[in-house]
Amino acid sequence: MQHDYNPESTIGRRGLILKMLDEQGQVNVTDLCAHFKVSAVTIRNDLSNLEQKKLLIRARGGAIKTDKVTLDLKISGKQGVNIREKEAIGRRAARYVQEGDTIFIGSGTTTREMVHHLNRFNNLTVITNALNIAGHLADMERLTVIVPGGIMRHNILSLVGAMAIDNFKKFFCDKLFIAADGIDVNLGLSSPDLEEAALNRTMIKMARKVIVVADSSKFGKRSLAVICGISQIDVLITDSGLSALAKEALENMGVEVVIAD
Repeated sequence: MQHDYNPESTIGRRGLILKMLDEQGQVNVTDLCAHFKVSAVTIRNDLSNLEQKKLLIRARGGAIKTDKVTLDLKISGKQGVNIREKEAIGRRAARYVQEGDTIFIGSGTTTREMVHHLNRFNNLTVITNALNIAGHLADMERLTVIVPGGIMRHNILSLVGAMAIDNFKKFFCDKLFIAADGIDVNLGLSSPDLEEAALNRTMIKMARKVIVVADSSKFGKRSLAVICGISQIDVLITDSGLSALAKEALENMGVEVVIAD
């Protein structure tokens, strides 16, 4: 169906914004102001209205489309690795969530898997910096979803930076679910991104319980930035590929190791 939007009306302008989003994948406030010859306040009101209707997701300085396929495309390379293990880990992780919890969910393909199992809850607050996770939670109307904001990492669609860190400091949570690119018994958890690691450290400080979800391929690997030491982890959920030696070492350091199947 063809739509002819009048850019001089509020409804018409918002329709054109959605059309631009559909074509470009994202828009920013500055460009929209210049295009429609209106103020930044007007554009932000438009974006807020469209976000309330779940037609877009606000990002720093603009917005991105909510289309879940589009949100997943940029991390599809990681998503195709160890799929069965990640699904099992995500399913097991969701069993740690209880009605009434406030939980943090960090970015990652494994943390995203647990989101599929949260629609059974009626009273749950989920705080996440991952736009693809927020997109999947959008259909679960009984959940309260908070995206604290930040600067977007385009490759994995997560929000990081000083703004994200400051905002996460405003929340306490019952449980934090995070992934890691590297897990070393001596070094701890690590990430290839300095800002993602810094944000994860803040999440850990604000969490009552830290639950790491990671398939066994991540063990014995080290990435650029250290997130935390093993002693700061309460639970590790992984797969049967974890060696008996590594499992024993982790348990000796006080970590509850759960093998998902």
